[in-house]
Amino acid sequence: MKALVVCAHPRGESFTHALTRAAVRGCERAGHDVTVVDLYELGFRAEMLLEEHRAYHSETPLLDPMTIEHAELVKTHEMLVFVYPTWWGGLPAVLKGWLERVMVLDVAFRFERQRVRPALTHVRRIVGITSYGSPWWAVKLLQDGGRRTLARALRMSCGGHVATTWLGMYSVDTSGIVERAAFLDRVEHTMAHLNAVKARSAGGHR
Repeated sequence: MKALVVCAHPRGESFTHALTRAAVRGCERAGHDVTVVDLYELGFRAEMLLEEHRAYHSETPLLDPMTIEHAELVKTHEMLVFVYPTWWGGLPAVLKGWLERVMVLDVAFRFERQRVRPALTHVRRIVGITSYGSPWWAVKLLQDGGRRTLARALRMSCGGHVATTWLGMYSVDTSGIVERAAFLDRVEHTMAHLNAVKARSAGGHR
């Protein structure tokens, strides 16, 4: 399976980047063909420009060469893996902007008979890997905006067959080396055995 790993953190020495490397190792152990997109390293622009918004529902909604390139990656990969820190109860701005600017008409959705239809029907699995500064109960209270965006809203663009896997580390701000190392091992192990993991709903993994 071809896996697209999208990393969203500005610092290369961050825990998020360590999680990205663990996810890649796991994918490679499983024999997946991995492509990594580091949004900050690439200088991906989060904001949608006026001309992009005007083109959004046109036949050519993608104007930026980088968004065109990333859209082609999305179209040719069966597994989408998102690695990011949860900030303010949701996705970092750069990842939210990536979804808004790349997941456009004829990439994530299409119109048929005046109805929105999923266009990512080739995607077999969505994986979310994130860290939370808050404990589990607080994240649940805030309804986890990042998880809802990826495991629910994006999933709708993939059709009903897609599986979701969620790996979240809670209270990361007060965690120690042992806890972080254990979570890194968990991420690598899970990614290495996804083919053996029974397809689950968005609530399947904690």
